[in-house]
Parts: sequence; C-alpha cells; structure tokens
Amino acid sequence: MAAGKRPAAVLDAGHMTHQEPEATLCKRRRVRIGTMTAFKFEDTPCLGEGSFGAVLKARHRVTGKTVAIKVIRSTDDPAVANREIEKEAGFLEACSPNPYVVGSHGLIRDPATHKLCLAMDYVGPNLYAFLSERPPLPEAIVKAYMWQLLTGANKMHMHRIVHRDIKPHNILVGQGGKILKICDLGLARSLETAKLPYQFAGTMPYMAPEILLGKPDYDEGVDTWSLGCVMAEMLTGNMLFKADKKEDRIAQLSAIFRVLGLPWPEVVAAKVPQAQHNTLGNLLPRETLSEDGFQVLKGLLECNPAKRLTAAAALQLPWFAPKLHTDDDVSELPPRRNVLRMKIVQTGTLKKKTVLRIKFAPATPKKNLGATPGTKKNLQRTEVIPPATPTPHMKNVLKIPLAVWNKPCSSVAS
Repeated sequence: MAAGKRPAAVLDAGHMTHQEPEATLCKRRRVRIGTMTAFKFEDTPCLGEGSFGAVLKARHRVTGKTVAIKVIRSTDDPAVANREIEKEAGFLEACSPNPYVVGSHGLIRDPATHKLCLAMDYVGPNLYAFLSERPPLPEAIVKAYMWQLLTGANKMHMHRIVHRDIKPHNILVGQGGKILKICDLGLARSLETAKLPYQFAGTMPYMAPEILLGKPDYDEGVDTWSLGCVMAEMLTGNMLFKADKKEDRIAQLSAIFRVLGLPWPEVVAAKVPQAQHNTLGNLLPRETLSEDGFQVLKGLLECNPAKRLTAAAALQLPWFAPKLHTDDDVSELPPRRNVLRMKIVQTGTLKKKTVLRIKFAPATPKKNLGATPGTKKNLQRTEVIPPATPTPHMKNVLKIPLAVWNKPCSSVAS
C-alpha cells in the first residue's frame, strides 16, 4: 500500500501520513477551475476507490467527451484536501504535453460542498487488472510498453518531478492495449522545491531500497526502480519482491536481497538476512527475456542508486533500437484468460427464490455406455439444483445470486 502524506491521492487504501513541507510548484500557469454541473456522471461502477475517495466516469454535457473525475471524501479539514488535489493538478499541468502520462482537464468545483475535484482523460483499465486477465506478456509487447513508460517517466524527470508511486495500479491501459499512461501523481514531488529530508513514500513491493533504508535525498532513480519491478511483473505475471510481512521495511529489504544479493556489507548491521548470489537471471531465463532486455532490467534494478539506470539512459540501450512506434509494436496481445466472475455470499443472506445453487461432485460413469475404462477418471460433473428444491445436505454448497449468474461477465472498462 502506498505510504505518504496524502488525503487525496492513490487508488487504494492504507496510506501512512508523514508531513513533508514543500514550496509552490513549478512555475506554470494557474490550473483552471470549472464546475461539476458541466459533467454528467455515468451509471457505472467507479474506476478506482480508496481512503481518499473515488475516481468516477463522467461525460461532458457540451462536448460529449468521456473523462475520469477524482472525487475527494469529506475530511476534517477540506482546505487540506483541496490543496493536495490542486498540487496533483499542478503536476499534471507541469508534465504536459506527455503522451504517456494521463492528461488533465483541470479542476472542477462541487457547488454544493465547494470541494475541488480533478478531471482527467478517461483511458481504460489499470495495468494490474489488465495483467490479471492474461498470461505473462511476451518480450516484444513488454519492450513496447517499457519504451512508453520510460519515455513518459523521462519527460516527467526533465521537469524534476518524481512520481514516487509507480506500480501497475497507477498505470492505465488504453486503445485496446496499445498504449500505457502513468497516472495518479498524488504522491509526486518536485525536486526543485521539496525540502529535505524527503518523506517515506510509495508502495513497498515497488519501493526503491534507498527509501526503505531512510535515505533523505533520493531522486528520480526511485521511479526507474519501480519501473523495473513493473517490467518483471509483466514478464512473469508475479510481483518480483513480495515480502513475508506486509508494511515491514526489513521484510521488504529481505525480499529484494533474496533476489539481487546483498549490495552493501553495512546492511548486515540492520539484521537483514544475507543472500549469497543474484538470482534474477534464474527467474527470467533467455527464453523469457533476451540478453539485451535483461541488461535493461538489471540496470533498472540496481540497488545502488548512483549506478542505477536513468530513464533517459535506459532508452539508449540496444534493446530499444531502432525506436519503436506505438501502433505497430503492440499488435498481438495474448488472449484473455477464460475467467468466470462470481459473487460469493454467505448462507442466509439471500432469499431462496433468488439463489441458484451449484454442487460439484466427482463424476461417476454410467454403466453400459460402452465407455473406455479410465476415460472419466479425472472428470467432474456439475449438479444444478433448482432454487425451490429442498436442500437438507447442502452445507458446503456455493450460492450464486441468479442476477449475477445471468448477467454477462463484464470486464474492466477498456
């Protein structure tokens, strides 16, 4: 979960709150403020939700353009929340134009509460949801995606803006999987104006070692580390550095050193279990990632921030030569997994007439059907019991509401 001072920031809950003083943002023009009445909110599930509030899908009444609007929950001090979202809008404005960072339509004000909301481009699902529906991505697709993400990050870093919370949840997938855009700059900071020491911020499985170790003056390298974590996750389908204990810095460092080895002898004083060898190559053999691609990943996941690749340097490596073209390089995505989404409810929470009960049991081949012996050995049969049927022996039955069963499986908006 993301850590940092932010009443209004990321798309998931559980943020730590440490104050970090900061002066005004980059010297850019003021962000315009519109009104909430100009938009009509669509009757669809929210695009993201967390402790800060929610991101909702809406349509501009005049232009018909679909946008995503970040709406803030009420807080003890609404002025603080308004300042935070003004800051995020300022960062988006300072980054623009950037094809690989979500575009901003400025701030809008709710006339009833006077709270500020942030209107942004509607892109599509986040990368976490996108990857959860597919097998690990092939190297060619990952290369195209990483070129986009590194290009977007490099343009941010040219303005001395550090995102600090890059992860699959904060990357949007648009145009049917052809383009990625970094989003949610609520934890971002300007290195031109932020005062030392910098705060502990980010999401631990994607957090650079220098943040975990309390380095007070980290830089843009924390973003390229996070991009290395995202790259590995796209290739393997799994989080690369998964700690044994959540929200534990020592456990997270141990997860990193189990894969990359121990980079600094002085870390032993912190009682971090020592790893003997770097095993990153074992997790990503050449059948999965070429040598050129591995050099990019290895450079991004350099524990020493002084030796870590910058976004600009990574883009110059042979893996990205010749330059990529977005529409041509992301052409054939792996098909989606066949996923059935079911809502599981506790027994007794729904009326019997609205519940379809399904019981799974080992198949018993019928006699005299001429079946070859052993052909049905590992099969299962599905017994569908009508709702009105008495169920004296249905203790371990999965109950699914008929409304959910009959409803077509709806994927995340794309």
